[in-house]
Amino acid sequence: MTLLTTGPLSLRLEGGALRDIRWNGIEAIRGIAWLVRDRDWGTLPARIRNLRIDREDAGFRVHFDADADGLHTRMTIEGRADGFLRVEGRAVPPADLLTNRTGFTILHPITGVAGHWARITHSGGDSEETTFPDLIEPWQPFKDIAAIAHRIDGAEVCCEMAGDVFEMEDQRNWSDASFKTYVRPLALPWPYVLPAGQEMVQSVTLRFRPGPALPPPRPMARPDAVMPRIGLVISPEELPDALAHAARLAEIAPQHILCHLDPTAGHGAEALAGFAQLQRACPAAYDLEYVVACTGSLPDEMQALARAVAASGLRLASLAVCPSVDRQSTPPGSAWPDCPPLAQVYAATRAAFPGLPLGGGMFSYFTELNRKRPPVELLDYVTHGTNPIVHAADDESVMQTLETIPHILRSARAIIGAKEYRLGLTSIGMRQNPYGSRTIPNPDGARICMTDSDPRQSEDFAAAFTTGYAATLAGSGVTTWVPAAFTGPRGIVGADGTVWPVGRVIAALAKMAGKRVVATGEGWLKLEDGSSLEADLAAPYAVRLGPPPSRTQPK
Repeated sequence: MTLLTTGPLSLRLEGGALRDIRWNGIEAIRGIAWLVRDRDWGTLPARIRNLRIDREDAGFRVHFDADADGLHTRMTIEGRADGFLRVEGRAVPPADLLTNRTGFTILHPITGVAGHWARITHSGGDSEETTFPDLIEPWQPFKDIAAIAHRIDGAEVCCEMAGDVFEMEDQRNWSDASFKTYVRPLALPWPYVLPAGQEMVQSVTLRFRPGPALPPPRPMARPDAVMPRIGLVISPEELPDALAHAARLAEIAPQHILCHLDPTAGHGAEALAGFAQLQRACPAAYDLEYVVACTGSLPDEMQALARAVAASGLRLASLAVCPSVDRQSTPPGSAWPDCPPLAQVYAATRAAFPGLPLGGGMFSYFTELNRKRPPVELLDYVTHGTNPIVHAADDESVMQTLETIPHILRSARAIIGAKEYRLGLTSIGMRQNPYGSRTIPNPDGARICMTDSDPRQSEDFAAAFTTGYAATLAGSGVTTWVPAAFTGPRGIVGADGTVWPVGRVIAALAKMAGKRVVATGEGWLKLEDGSSLEADLAAPYAVRLGPPPSRTQPK
Protein backbone atom coordinates (compact mmCIF):
# COMPACT_ATOMS: atom_id res chain seq x y z
CA MET A 1 0.00 0.00 0.00
CA THR A 2 1.29 3.45 -0.96
CA LEU A 3 -0.23 6.69 0.34
CA LEU A 4 -0.29 9.51 -2.22
CA THR A 5 -1.01 13.08 -1.13
CA THR A 6 -0.87 16.51 -2.66
CA GLY A 7 -2.52 19.48 -1.00
CA PRO A 8 -6.04 18.51 0.14
CA LEU A 9 -6.03 15.40 -2.09
CA SER A 10 -5.09 11.99 -0.71
CA LEU A 11 -5.56 8.38 -1.76
CA ARG A 12 -4.15 4.88 -1.27
CA LEU A 13 -2.64 2.85 -4.10
CA GLU A 14 -3.18 -0.86 -3.42
CA GLY A 15 -2.61 -3.62 -5.95
CA GLY A 16 -2.97 -1.18 -8.81
CA ALA A 17 -6.30 0.20 -7.52
CA LEU A 18 -6.99 3.65 -6.07
CA ARG A 19 -8.81 3.50 -2.73
CA ASP A 20 -10.17 5.92 -0.16
CA ILE A 21 -9.85 9.05 -2.33
CA ARG A 22 -10.29 12.01 0.02
CA TRP A 23 -10.49 15.78 -0.25
CA ASN A 24 -9.66 17.68 2.94
CA GLY A 25 -9.83 14.37 4.77
CA ILE A 26 -13.39 13.53 3.64
CA GLU A 27 -14.00 10.42 1.57
CA ALA A 28 -15.14 11.46 -1.91
CA ILE A 29 -14.67 8.27 -3.96
CA ARG A 30 -14.27 4.82 -2.41
CA GLY A 31 -12.27 3.35 -5.25
CA ILE A 32 -11.20 3.35 -8.89
CA ALA A 33 -9.90 0.10 -10.37
CA TRP A 34 -9.13 -1.44 -13.74
CA LEU A 35 -10.71 -4.90 -13.66
CA VAL A 36 -10.75 -7.90 -15.97
CA ARG A 37 -13.73 -10.22 -15.34
CA ASP A 38 -14.03 -13.75 -16.74
CA ARG A 39 -17.21 -15.38 -18.03
CA ASP A 40 -18.23 -16.37 -14.46
CA TRP A 41 -17.82 -12.75 -13.28
CA GLY A 42 -14.69 -13.75 -11.42
CA THR A 43 -12.06 -10.99 -11.18
CA LEU A 44 -8.80 -12.13 -12.73
CA PRO A 45 -5.84 -11.26 -10.50
CA ALA A 46 -3.43 -8.69 -11.91
CA ARG A 47 0.35 -8.74 -11.57
CA ILE A 48 1.74 -5.23 -11.06
CA ARG A 49 5.12 -4.49 -12.63
CA ASN A 50 7.41 -1.50 -13.26
CA LEU A 51 5.81 0.76 -10.66
CA ARG A 52 7.25 4.29 -10.77
CA ILE A 53 6.08 7.21 -8.59
CA ASP A 54 7.19 10.77 -9.27
CA ARG A 55 6.32 13.23 -6.51
CA GLU A 56 6.38 16.99 -6.89
CA ASP A 57 5.30 19.91 -4.72
CA ALA A 58 2.13 20.47 -6.73
CA GLY A 59 1.27 16.84 -7.46
CA PHE A 60 2.35 13.33 -8.35
CA ARG A 61 2.54 10.98 -11.33
CA VAL A 62 2.37 7.19 -11.21
CA HIS A 63 3.10 4.66 -13.95
CA PHE A 64 2.85 0.87 -13.80
CA ASP A 65 2.00 -2.20 -15.86
CA ALA A 66 -0.84 -4.56 -14.93
CA ASP A 67 -0.99 -8.06 -16.41
CA ALA A 68 -4.14 -10.19 -16.06
CA ASP A 69 -4.74 -13.39 -18.02
CA GLY A 70 -2.43 -12.26 -20.80
CA LEU A 71 -3.91 -8.76 -21.07
CA HIS A 72 -1.22 -6.13 -20.59
CA THR A 73 -2.45 -2.71 -19.46
CA ARG A 74 -0.32 0.43 -19.12
CA MET A 75 -1.66 2.58 -16.30
CA THR A 76 -1.00 6.28 -15.66
CA ILE A 77 -2.19 8.29 -12.65
CA GLU A 78 -1.83 12.06 -12.29
CA GLY A 79 -2.87 14.01 -9.18
CA ARG A 80 -2.63 17.74 -8.54
CA ALA A 81 -3.12 19.87 -5.45
CA ASP A 82 -5.56 22.13 -7.30
CA GLY A 83 -8.21 19.38 -7.28
CA PHE A 84 -7.42 17.23 -10.31
CA LEU A 85 -6.99 13.44 -10.48
CA ARG A 86 -6.82 11.44 -13.69
CA VAL A 87 -6.39 7.69 -14.23
CA GLU A 88 -5.83 6.24 -17.71
CA GLY A 89 -5.57 2.64 -18.89
CA ARG A 90 -4.27 1.48 -22.27
CA ALA A 91 -4.47 -2.19 -23.25
CA VAL A 92 -3.85 -4.22 -26.41
CA PRO A 93 -4.97 -7.88 -26.18
CA PRO A 94 -2.30 -10.16 -27.73
CA ALA A 95 -5.06 -12.65 -28.56
CA ASP A 96 -8.85 -12.60 -28.54
CA LEU A 97 -9.95 -12.29 -24.90
CA LEU A 98 -13.36 -13.54 -23.72
CA THR A 99 -14.62 -11.38 -20.87
CA ASN A 100 -17.80 -10.28 -19.13
CA ARG A 101 -16.27 -6.88 -18.36
CA THR A 102 -12.90 -5.24 -18.81
CA GLY A 103 -12.17 -1.65 -17.88
CA PHE A 104 -12.63 0.88 -15.10
CA THR A 105 -15.05 0.65 -12.21
CA ILE A 106 -15.66 3.62 -9.93
CA LEU A 107 -17.12 3.27 -6.45
CA HIS A 108 -19.06 6.07 -4.77
CA PRO A 109 -19.52 5.60 -1.01
CA ILE A 110 -23.05 5.25 0.35
CA THR A 111 -22.81 7.23 3.60
CA GLY A 112 -23.75 10.81 2.86
CA VAL A 113 -24.50 9.89 -0.76
CA ALA A 114 -27.53 7.55 -0.75
CA GLY A 115 -30.67 9.69 -1.11
CA HIS A 116 -28.65 12.84 -1.80
CA TRP A 117 -28.04 15.21 -4.73
CA ALA A 118 -26.36 14.17 -7.96
CA ARG A 119 -25.92 15.65 -11.43
CA ILE A 120 -25.66 13.16 -14.29
CA THR A 121 -24.16 14.17 -17.65
CA HIS A 122 -24.88 11.83 -20.54
CA SER A 123 -22.78 11.02 -23.59
CA GLY A 124 -24.77 13.46 -25.74
CA GLY A 125 -23.86 16.34 -23.41
CA ASP A 126 -27.26 16.80 -21.75
CA SER A 127 -27.39 16.71 -17.95
CA GLU A 128 -30.00 16.21 -15.24
CA GLU A 129 -30.13 16.97 -11.53
CA THR A 130 -31.38 14.03 -9.50
CA THR A 131 -30.59 12.04 -6.34
CA PHE A 132 -28.83 8.81 -5.62
CA PRO A 133 -31.38 6.12 -4.63
CA ASP A 134 -32.45 5.98 -1.00
CA LEU A 135 -34.06 2.53 -1.02
CA ILE A 136 -32.01 0.01 -3.00
CA GLU A 137 -32.80 0.02 -6.71
CA PRO A 138 -33.21 -3.42 -8.33
CA TRP A 139 -31.96 -2.04 -11.65
CA GLN A 140 -29.39 0.53 -12.73
CA PRO A 141 -30.27 3.94 -11.26
CA PHE A 142 -28.30 5.80 -13.96
CA LYS A 143 -27.37 4.84 -17.54
CA ASP A 144 -25.32 6.32 -20.37
CA ILE A 145 -23.07 8.25 -17.99
CA ALA A 146 -20.31 10.56 -19.10
CA ALA A 147 -19.97 12.33 -15.74
CA ILE A 148 -21.41 12.20 -12.22
CA ALA A 149 -21.25 15.07 -9.75
CA HIS A 150 -22.03 14.77 -6.06
CA ARG A 151 -21.27 16.78 -2.94
CA ILE A 152 -19.19 16.28 0.14
CA ASP A 153 -18.76 18.81 2.92
CA GLY A 154 -17.27 21.94 1.35
CA ALA A 155 -16.76 20.53 -2.15
CA GLU A 156 -18.47 19.34 -5.30
CA VAL A 157 -16.85 16.26 -6.86
CA CYS A 158 -17.24 15.67 -10.57
CA CYS A 159 -16.25 12.25 -11.93
CA GLU A 160 -15.77 12.16 -15.71
CA MET A 161 -15.45 8.90 -17.70
CA ALA A 162 -14.25 8.38 -21.27
CA GLY A 163 -13.46 5.54 -23.64
CA ASP A 164 -16.67 3.51 -23.50
CA VAL A 165 -20.30 3.63 -22.35
CA PHE A 166 -20.68 3.63 -18.56
CA GLU A 167 -23.66 2.97 -16.31
CA MET A 168 -24.23 2.58 -12.56
CA GLU A 169 -25.60 -0.19 -10.38
CA ASP A 170 -26.67 0.01 -6.76
CA GLN A 171 -24.13 -2.32 -5.19
CA ARG A 172 -26.00 -2.30 -1.90
CA ASN A 173 -27.94 -5.13 -3.54
CA TRP A 174 -24.92 -7.35 -2.89
CA SER A 175 -24.14 -5.69 0.47
CA ASP A 176 -21.25 -3.71 -1.05
CA ALA A 177 -21.05 -0.29 0.58
CA SER A 178 -20.94 1.58 -2.73
CA PHE A 179 -22.63 2.67 -5.91
CA LYS A 180 -20.58 1.19 -8.75
CA THR A 181 -20.15 2.85 -12.13
CA TYR A 182 -18.79 0.36 -14.64
CA VAL A 183 -17.99 0.05 -18.28
CA ARG A 184 -20.26 -1.55 -20.91
CA PRO A 185 -24.03 -1.67 -20.33
CA LEU A 186 -25.49 -4.97 -19.15
CA ALA A 187 -28.05 -4.79 -21.95
CA LEU A 188 -25.23 -5.61 -24.38
CA PRO A 189 -24.29 -9.28 -24.91
CA TRP A 190 -21.86 -10.93 -22.51
CA PRO A 191 -19.45 -12.55 -22.45
CA TYR A 192 -17.90 -10.66 -25.33
CA VAL A 193 -14.54 -10.72 -27.11
CA LEU A 194 -11.80 -8.10 -26.96
CA PRO A 195 -10.21 -8.49 -30.41
CA ALA A 196 -6.51 -9.23 -30.64
CA GLY A 197 -4.33 -6.25 -31.48
CA GLN A 198 -7.08 -3.65 -31.00
CA GLU A 199 -6.08 -0.99 -28.44
CA MET A 200 -8.62 0.04 -25.84
CA VAL A 201 -8.18 3.33 -23.95
CA GLN A 202 -10.28 4.46 -21.00
CA SER A 203 -9.89 7.23 -18.46
CA VAL A 204 -11.49 8.50 -15.26
CA THR A 205 -11.01 12.14 -14.19
CA LEU A 206 -11.99 13.68 -10.86
CA ARG A 207 -12.35 17.44 -10.44
CA PHE A 208 -12.89 19.02 -7.03
CA ARG A 209 -14.57 22.42 -6.82
CA PRO A 210 -15.71 24.50 -3.83
CA GLY A 211 -19.17 23.46 -2.64
CA PRO A 212 -21.62 24.14 0.16
CA ALA A 213 -20.99 23.14 3.75
CA LEU A 214 -22.95 20.02 4.59
CA PRO A 215 -23.98 18.62 7.97
CA PRO A 216 -22.02 15.50 8.88
CA PRO A 217 -23.81 12.28 7.89
CA ARG A 218 -25.63 10.72 10.79
CA PRO A 219 -25.71 6.99 11.51
CA MET A 220 -28.90 5.33 10.38
CA ALA A 221 -31.45 5.18 13.20
CA ARG A 222 -31.27 2.02 15.27
CA PRO A 223 -34.31 1.88 17.55
CA ASP A 224 -34.55 -0.47 20.48
CA ALA A 225 -35.36 -4.00 19.36
CA VAL A 226 -35.46 -7.67 20.24
CA MET A 227 -32.44 -9.73 19.24
CA PRO A 228 -33.47 -12.31 16.60
CA ARG A 229 -33.51 -16.02 17.19
CA ILE A 230 -30.33 -17.68 15.95
CA GLY A 231 -30.20 -20.46 13.38
CA LEU A 232 -27.50 -22.60 11.75
CA VAL A 233 -27.83 -24.14 8.31
CA ILE A 234 -26.94 -27.78 7.63
CA SER A 235 -26.69 -29.32 4.17
CA PRO A 236 -26.89 -33.09 3.55
CA GLU A 237 -23.19 -33.18 2.69
CA GLU A 238 -22.45 -31.79 6.16
CA LEU A 239 -24.72 -34.18 8.07
CA PRO A 240 -22.05 -36.79 8.96
CA ASP A 241 -19.92 -34.16 10.71
CA ALA A 242 -23.00 -32.57 12.27
CA LEU A 243 -24.09 -35.89 13.75
CA ALA A 244 -20.55 -36.62 14.94
CA HIS A 245 -20.49 -33.31 16.82
CA ALA A 246 -24.09 -33.22 17.99
CA ALA A 247 -22.92 -32.54 21.54
CA ARG A 248 -21.25 -29.33 20.34
CA LEU A 249 -24.46 -28.29 18.62
CA ALA A 250 -26.35 -28.79 21.86
CA GLU A 251 -23.79 -26.61 23.69
CA ILE A 252 -24.14 -23.77 21.17
CA ALA A 253 -27.93 -24.17 21.43
CA PRO A 254 -29.27 -22.29 18.39
CA GLN A 255 -33.03 -21.86 18.40
CA HIS A 256 -33.34 -22.96 14.76
CA ILE A 257 -31.74 -25.53 12.48
CA LEU A 258 -32.18 -24.71 8.80
CA CYS A 259 -32.20 -27.99 6.84
CA HIS A 260 -31.21 -27.50 3.21
CA LEU A 261 -32.67 -29.97 0.70
CA ASP A 262 -32.00 -29.73 -3.03
CA PRO A 263 -33.36 -32.57 -5.20
CA THR A 264 -31.40 -31.22 -8.20
CA ALA A 265 -28.24 -32.07 -6.21
CA GLY A 266 -29.46 -35.58 -5.38
CA HIS A 267 -30.78 -34.84 -1.89
CA GLY A 268 -33.68 -37.02 -0.79
CA ALA A 269 -34.93 -39.51 1.80
CA GLU A 270 -31.49 -40.29 3.22
CA ALA A 271 -30.89 -36.64 4.03
CA LEU A 272 -34.30 -36.24 5.66
CA ALA A 273 -33.59 -39.30 7.83
CA GLY A 274 -30.29 -37.72 8.86
CA PHE A 275 -32.00 -34.47 9.83
CA ALA A 276 -34.51 -36.47 11.89
CA GLN A 277 -31.66 -38.26 13.65
CA LEU A 278 -30.03 -34.93 14.45
CA GLN A 279 -33.34 -33.58 15.72
CA ARG A 280 -33.59 -36.43 18.23
CA ALA A 281 -30.10 -35.62 19.51
CA CYS A 282 -30.46 -31.81 19.44
CA PRO A 283 -34.03 -30.54 19.79
CA ALA A 284 -34.73 -27.14 18.21
CA ALA A 285 -37.06 -25.65 15.62
CA TYR A 286 -36.14 -27.50 12.42
CA ASP A 287 -37.00 -25.47 9.32
CA LEU A 288 -36.79 -27.03 5.87
CA GLU A 289 -35.29 -25.00 3.02
CA TYR A 290 -36.47 -26.84 -0.09
CA VAL A 291 -35.26 -26.14 -3.61
CA VAL A 292 -38.20 -26.82 -5.94
CA ALA A 293 -37.01 -28.70 -9.04
CA CYS A 294 -40.04 -27.60 -11.11
CA THR A 295 -39.31 -30.32 -13.68
CA GLY A 296 -42.79 -31.84 -13.66
CA SER A 297 -46.10 -31.54 -11.86
CA LEU A 298 -45.79 -29.17 -8.91
CA PRO A 299 -48.53 -30.94 -6.88
CA ASP A 300 -46.79 -34.29 -7.47
CA GLU A 301 -43.38 -32.92 -6.42
CA MET A 302 -44.69 -31.35 -3.22
CA GLN A 303 -46.86 -34.35 -2.27
CA ALA A 304 -43.82 -36.60 -2.74
CA LEU A 305 -41.83 -34.29 -0.45
CA ALA A 306 -44.59 -34.44 2.18
CA ARG A 307 -44.59 -38.23 2.12
CA ALA A 308 -40.79 -38.33 2.43
CA VAL A 309 -40.80 -35.93 5.38
CA ALA A 310 -43.49 -37.96 7.15
CA ALA A 311 -41.61 -41.21 6.56
CA SER A 312 -38.37 -39.73 7.94
CA GLY A 313 -39.93 -38.73 11.27
CA LEU A 314 -38.59 -35.18 10.90
CA ARG A 315 -40.88 -32.72 12.68
CA LEU A 316 -40.86 -29.43 10.79
CA ALA A 317 -41.44 -26.03 12.36
CA SER A 318 -41.71 -24.34 8.95
CA LEU A 319 -41.00 -24.84 5.25
CA ALA A 320 -39.51 -22.34 2.80
CA VAL A 321 -39.50 -23.01 -0.94
CA CYS A 322 -37.64 -21.46 -3.86
CA PRO A 323 -37.57 -22.63 -7.50
CA SER A 324 -34.15 -23.92 -8.48
CA VAL A 325 -33.78 -21.54 -11.42
CA ASP A 326 -34.46 -18.53 -9.20
CA ARG A 327 -31.17 -19.11 -7.40
CA GLN A 328 -29.38 -17.83 -10.51
CA SER A 329 -29.23 -14.11 -11.09
CA THR A 330 -31.11 -12.53 -13.98
CA PRO A 331 -29.23 -9.29 -14.73
CA PRO A 332 -30.97 -6.31 -16.31
CA GLY A 333 -31.58 -6.90 -20.00
CA SER A 334 -31.46 -10.69 -19.69
CA ALA A 335 -34.34 -13.09 -20.35
CA TRP A 336 -35.98 -14.58 -17.28
CA PRO A 337 -35.68 -18.39 -17.13
CA ASP A 338 -38.73 -20.61 -17.53
CA CYS A 339 -40.39 -21.14 -14.17
CA PRO A 340 -43.93 -21.77 -12.92
CA PRO A 341 -45.55 -18.69 -11.37
CA LEU A 342 -44.65 -18.39 -7.69
CA ALA A 343 -48.35 -18.37 -6.81
CA GLN A 344 -48.60 -21.91 -8.20
CA VAL A 345 -45.48 -23.03 -6.32
CA TYR A 346 -46.88 -21.69 -3.06
CA ALA A 347 -50.34 -23.16 -3.66
CA ALA A 348 -48.92 -26.64 -4.30
CA THR A 349 -46.81 -26.37 -1.14
CA ARG A 350 -49.78 -25.25 0.99
CA ALA A 351 -51.84 -28.18 -0.28
CA ALA A 352 -49.11 -30.69 0.60
CA PHE A 353 -48.26 -29.15 3.99
CA PRO A 354 -51.52 -27.69 5.36
CA GLY A 355 -51.08 -25.67 8.53
CA LEU A 356 -47.27 -25.48 8.29
CA PRO A 357 -45.84 -21.92 8.19
CA LEU A 358 -44.74 -21.25 4.60
CA GLY A 359 -41.81 -19.10 3.60
CA GLY A 360 -40.62 -17.79 0.26
CA GLY A 361 -38.23 -15.31 -1.22
CA MET A 362 -34.70 -16.30 -2.16
CA PHE A 363 -32.17 -18.82 -0.90
CA SER A 364 -29.52 -16.64 -2.51
CA TYR A 365 -29.23 -12.93 -1.82
CA PHE A 366 -31.19 -9.71 -1.51
CA THR A 367 -30.28 -8.92 -5.12
CA GLU A 368 -32.47 -11.72 -6.41
CA LEU A 369 -35.32 -10.89 -3.99
CA ASN A 370 -35.22 -7.27 -5.13
CA ARG A 371 -35.40 -8.26 -8.81
CA LYS A 372 -38.02 -11.01 -8.47
CA ARG A 373 -40.39 -9.98 -5.71
CA PRO A 374 -42.69 -12.76 -4.49
CA PRO A 375 -46.43 -12.39 -3.90
CA VAL A 376 -45.91 -11.90 -0.17
CA GLU A 377 -49.65 -12.06 0.58
CA LEU A 378 -49.40 -15.82 -0.05
CA LEU A 379 -46.59 -16.34 2.47
CA ASP A 380 -46.17 -16.45 6.23
CA TYR A 381 -42.59 -15.18 6.09
CA VAL A 382 -40.01 -13.95 3.56
CA THR A 383 -36.31 -14.78 3.54
CA HIS A 384 -33.05 -14.04 1.72
CA GLY A 385 -29.33 -14.15 2.53
CA THR A 386 -26.34 -11.88 2.01
CA ASN A 387 -22.72 -12.48 1.07
CA PRO A 388 -19.81 -10.03 1.52
CA ILE A 389 -17.37 -11.38 -1.11
CA VAL A 390 -19.31 -10.98 -4.35
CA HIS A 391 -17.21 -8.10 -5.73
CA ALA A 392 -14.27 -7.72 -3.33
CA ALA A 393 -12.73 -10.02 -0.74
CA ASP A 394 -10.06 -7.99 1.07
CA ASP A 395 -10.53 -7.48 4.81
CA GLU A 396 -11.47 -3.81 4.53
CA SER A 397 -14.14 -4.33 1.87
CA VAL A 398 -15.69 -7.25 3.75
CA MET A 399 -16.02 -5.21 6.92
CA GLN A 400 -17.37 -2.25 4.94
CA THR A 401 -20.33 -4.40 3.84
CA LEU A 402 -21.70 -4.05 7.39
CA GLU A 403 -22.39 -0.40 6.53
CA THR A 404 -24.91 -1.64 3.96
CA ILE A 405 -26.91 -4.11 6.05
CA PRO A 406 -29.31 -1.46 7.49
CA HIS A 407 -30.00 -0.30 3.92
CA ILE A 408 -30.80 -3.88 2.87
CA LEU A 409 -33.03 -4.49 5.88
CA ARG A 410 -34.94 -1.25 5.29
CA SER A 411 -35.34 -1.94 1.56
CA ALA A 412 -36.47 -5.51 2.18
CA ARG A 413 -39.05 -4.28 4.68
CA ALA A 414 -40.42 -1.95 2.01
CA ILE A 415 -40.91 -5.00 -0.23
CA ILE A 416 -42.41 -7.44 2.29
CA GLY A 417 -44.48 -5.03 4.37
CA ALA A 418 -45.66 -6.48 7.67
CA LYS A 419 -44.78 -10.10 6.86
CA GLU A 420 -42.36 -11.94 9.11
CA TYR A 421 -38.77 -11.33 7.99
CA ARG A 422 -36.21 -14.11 8.37
CA LEU A 423 -32.62 -13.53 7.37
CA GLY A 424 -30.93 -16.54 5.79
CA LEU A 425 -27.27 -17.45 5.54
CA THR A 426 -24.89 -14.47 5.84
CA SER A 427 -21.51 -16.22 6.14
CA ILE A 428 -18.35 -14.87 4.51
CA GLY A 429 -17.96 -17.92 2.27
CA MET A 430 -20.46 -18.29 -0.59
CA ARG A 431 -22.42 -21.56 -0.63
CA GLN A 432 -23.88 -21.01 -4.14
CA ASN A 433 -22.94 -18.57 -6.88
CA PRO A 434 -25.92 -16.89 -8.55
CA TYR A 435 -23.59 -14.99 -10.89
CA GLY A 436 -21.67 -17.86 -12.49
CA SER A 437 -21.58 -21.58 -13.08
CA ARG A 438 -19.85 -22.39 -9.78
CA THR A 439 -18.28 -21.04 -6.65
CA ILE A 440 -14.56 -20.40 -7.07
CA PRO A 441 -12.22 -23.12 -5.71
CA ASN A 442 -9.75 -21.86 -3.10
CA PRO A 443 -7.14 -24.55 -2.44
CA ASP A 444 -4.56 -22.00 -1.30
CA GLY A 445 -6.84 -20.35 1.27
CA ALA A 446 -6.64 -16.91 -0.33
CA ARG A 447 -8.96 -13.96 0.11
CA ILE A 448 -10.83 -14.25 -3.19
CA CYS A 449 -14.31 -13.39 -4.41
CA MET A 450 -17.18 -15.87 -4.70
CA THR A 451 -15.40 -18.79 -3.07
CA ASP A 452 -17.25 -21.36 -0.99
CA SER A 453 -14.32 -21.63 1.43
CA ASP A 454 -12.98 -18.45 3.01
CA PRO A 455 -9.96 -18.82 5.33
CA ARG A 456 -11.28 -16.18 7.75
CA GLN A 457 -14.20 -18.38 8.84
CA SER A 458 -12.04 -20.14 11.43
CA GLU A 459 -10.28 -16.95 12.53
CA ASP A 460 -11.11 -14.01 14.78
CA PHE A 461 -12.12 -12.07 11.68
CA ALA A 462 -15.36 -14.05 11.23
CA ALA A 463 -16.14 -13.56 14.92
CA ALA A 464 -15.77 -9.79 14.58
CA PHE A 465 -17.74 -9.73 11.32
CA THR A 466 -20.60 -11.70 12.89
CA THR A 467 -20.63 -9.45 15.96
CA GLY A 468 -20.83 -6.40 13.73
CA TYR A 469 -23.61 -7.97 11.71
CA ALA A 470 -25.56 -8.66 14.91
CA ALA A 471 -25.22 -5.02 15.86
CA THR A 472 -26.78 -3.90 12.56
CA LEU A 473 -29.94 -5.95 13.17
CA ALA A 474 -31.27 -3.69 15.91
CA GLY A 475 -34.63 -2.27 14.89
CA SER A 476 -34.88 -4.34 11.70
CA GLY A 477 -37.71 -6.59 12.86
CA VAL A 478 -35.80 -9.67 11.70
CA THR A 479 -37.14 -12.60 13.74
CA THR A 480 -34.62 -15.29 12.78
CA TRP A 481 -31.05 -15.00 11.54
CA VAL A 482 -28.70 -17.69 10.16
CA PRO A 483 -25.16 -16.28 10.48
CA ALA A 484 -23.35 -19.52 9.59
CA ALA A 485 -23.49 -23.22 8.96
CA PHE A 486 -22.75 -25.66 11.78
CA THR A 487 -19.94 -27.62 10.10
CA GLY A 488 -18.07 -27.34 6.81
CA PRO A 489 -16.28 -24.37 5.24
CA ARG A 490 -18.99 -21.92 6.33
CA GLY A 491 -19.37 -23.51 9.74
CA ILE A 492 -18.47 -22.70 13.31
CA VAL A 493 -16.99 -26.07 14.31
CA GLY A 494 -13.91 -27.68 12.81
CA ALA A 495 -13.71 -31.26 11.59
CA ASP A 496 -12.17 -32.26 14.93
CA GLY A 497 -14.99 -30.65 16.92
CA THR A 498 -13.07 -27.50 17.86
CA VAL A 499 -15.40 -24.52 18.23
CA TRP A 500 -13.99 -21.62 16.24
CA PRO A 501 -14.13 -18.05 17.60
CA VAL A 502 -17.22 -17.31 15.51
CA GLY A 503 -18.89 -20.28 17.18
CA ARG A 504 -18.35 -18.77 20.60
CA VAL A 505 -19.86 -15.50 19.37
CA ILE A 506 -22.89 -17.29 17.94
CA ALA A 507 -23.37 -19.24 21.16
CA ALA A 508 -23.44 -15.91 23.04
CA LEU A 509 -25.88 -14.43 20.53
CA ALA A 510 -28.15 -17.47 20.90
CA LYS A 511 -28.34 -16.77 24.64
CA MET A 512 -29.43 -13.19 23.85
CA ALA A 513 -32.17 -14.23 21.41
CA GLY A 514 -35.57 -12.82 22.27
CA LYS A 515 -34.16 -10.27 24.70
CA ARG A 516 -34.53 -6.54 24.21
CA VAL A 517 -31.46 -4.53 23.31
CA VAL A 518 -30.97 -0.78 23.44
CA ALA A 519 -28.50 1.51 21.66
CA THR A 520 -26.41 3.52 24.11
CA GLY A 521 -25.17 7.07 23.59
CA GLU A 522 -21.67 5.71 23.03
CA GLY A 523 -22.90 3.63 20.12
CA TRP A 524 -22.83 0.19 21.76
CA LEU A 525 -25.71 -2.24 21.91
CA LYS A 526 -26.69 -3.38 25.39
CA LEU A 527 -29.25 -5.78 26.70
CA GLU A 528 -32.15 -4.18 28.50
CA ASP A 529 -30.90 -5.65 31.79
CA GLY A 530 -27.73 -3.56 31.43
CA SER A 531 -25.28 -6.23 30.28
CA SER A 532 -23.43 -5.21 27.15
CA LEU A 533 -23.09 -7.05 23.89
CA GLU A 534 -19.37 -6.42 23.74
CA ALA A 535 -18.80 -7.72 27.26
CA ASP A 536 -20.70 -10.93 26.61
CA LEU A 537 -18.84 -11.56 23.36
CA ALA A 538 -15.41 -10.59 24.72
CA ALA A 539 -13.49 -7.46 23.80
CA PRO A 540 -11.68 -8.76 20.68
CA TYR A 541 -15.00 -9.11 18.86
CA ALA A 542 -16.74 -5.93 19.96
CA VAL A 543 -17.90 -3.70 17.11
CA ARG A 544 -18.78 -0.07 17.74
CA LEU A 545 -21.85 1.47 16.12
CA GLY A 546 -20.83 5.09 16.53
CA PRO A 547 -20.45 7.91 13.97
CA PRO A 548 -18.68 7.55 10.61
CA PRO A 549 -14.85 7.34 10.53
CA SER A 550 -12.83 10.39 11.46
CA ARG A 551 -12.59 13.12 8.85
CA THR A 552 -8.99 13.89 9.71
CA GLN A 553 -6.50 13.87 6.87
CA PRO A 554 -4.55 10.56 6.75
CA LYS A 555 -0.88 11.00 7.43
